[in-house]
Amino acid sequence: MAQREQWGTRTGFILAAVGSAIGLGNIWRFPYMAYDNGGGAFLIPYFFALLTAGIPIIILEFGIGHKYKGSAPLTYFKIFQKWEWLGWWQVFVSFVISIYYVVIIGWALNYALLALNLGWGDSPGEFFFSDFLALSSGPMELGGIVWPIFLASVVMWFVVWIVLFSGVRRGIELANKIFMPLLFLLLLVMLVRAVTLEGAAEGINYLFKPDFSAIMDYQVWTAAYGQIFFTLSICFAIMITYSSYLPEKSDINNNGLMTALINCGFSMLAGVMVFGVLGYMAQEQGVGLQEVVGAGVGLAFVTIPEAINLLPAAKFFGFLFFICLVFAGMSSMISISEAVCSGLMDKFSWPRKATASILCLVGFVLSLVFMTNGGLFVLDIVDHFINNFGIVLAGLVEVVLLSWFFKLDTVREHANALSDFAIGSWWNFCLKVITPIVLGYMAIANLVGDIRVPYEGYPASALLIFGWCVVVVIIPLSIAMQTIKSNWASDHKA
Repeated sequence: MAQREQWGTRTGFILAAVGSAIGLGNIWRFPYMAYDNGGGAFLIPYFFALLTAGIPIIILEFGIGHKYKGSAPLTYFKIFQKWEWLGWWQVFVSFVISIYYVVIIGWALNYALLALNLGWGDSPGEFFFSDFLALSSGPMELGGIVWPIFLASVVMWFVVWIVLFSGVRRGIELANKIFMPLLFLLLLVMLVRAVTLEGAAEGINYLFKPDFSAIMDYQVWTAAYGQIFFTLSICFAIMITYSSYLPEKSDINNNGLMTALINCGFSMLAGVMVFGVLGYMAQEQGVGLQEVVGAGVGLAFVTIPEAINLLPAAKFFGFLFFICLVFAGMSSMISISEAVCSGLMDKFSWPRKATASILCLVGFVLSLVFMTNGGLFVLDIVDHFINNFGIVLAGLVEVVLLSWFFKLDTVREHANALSDFAIGSWWNFCLKVITPIVLGYMAIANLVGDIRVPYEGYPASALLIFGWCVVVVIIPLSIAMQTIKSNWASDHKA
């Protein structure tokens, strides 16, 4: 096989890994999770989850990716030939995420342009759902294509194609060397403005004021582990792929620690920025903060525009916020797509340029469903099921197989031999005991919850088609990919 591509610099790798971890969820999910789960007290289970699951898993994935030099399917094949399907499971999860994630970035790009004249008007909620999305009555009524979303999504897919087409150094590394510094610079500019607004202190205090009684609630701990798990891009092929491009002598443990800590630091700063603005908004409207707080797309595309309307230099800061979303989203989108691209290149020995072109074309066609009038409903269902079942179950299987049916110490010894600091037996304990218990509980709780109460009250047919079917079909597809003959058996020894 051709020699594997490599990162040009350690900084390039760190920026790419951090770019993958930092995504839309850092800006619109973490602040609300903290607010809704005990404020400052949430940080206790959050950092405990980081130490017992986030950092151990990211070091594990960096370790196996670097040691076995392959995409997720190839890495698992090298570990044990019959485990290749797990790599494909994670690759398919990433692919499903990519086809709707790119559309959300398209929304953000539209809103960055709308911000230049505050085009969402005086009623951002009505504008977002009725005018911008032209929302249908439900997920089974897709309607037609919403053309502004279509055009922005085309632009986003084109950027992804250019980056993947250009390779690891000239594409992915270069893009993240541009996106990441700009993202942090824009965040700092908005952060400084947010904390100097009247009422900002009240909002920030509301975010971090600890409710220590929440620590006794097991659901808060589950939420903390869920946030860490989803925000670090672990267990869906990305970090294994990225670390496979590292040079032979690379500090695995330090790289993992830096990626995790920078990602969490960004989340904290984003939380301060968002709640500073919400505190100002609450004061200007003369209402309590709890009346203006929201989560997810509602926070980003309804609540924040409402707050922006009240800001001095509203157009400037509105543009900055949504360009931040675009940069954060694109860095993650590139990593998600590269995980898929790398798996296909390894399996079929396809050239990068052809693989990137096919992947982006197929991805674009499939993403059309999310650009329709019913796209938001479909997106909500797919996102819920792929996160709560696709990622959690794939992560559980990964951790159990690698911890209990593979010699973890071979990865620990490999990582320690290359790193400035060594990881000890605590790492093994976290992966063998703590993480499987938490992930197992999350998987069972999610399954029971969705069986008892249909998600968001959507029709059973919509949940079956866009939810359960998507998650279930991934597994036989992954097994089918393993059965396809490749040159791995002759080129690589397990």
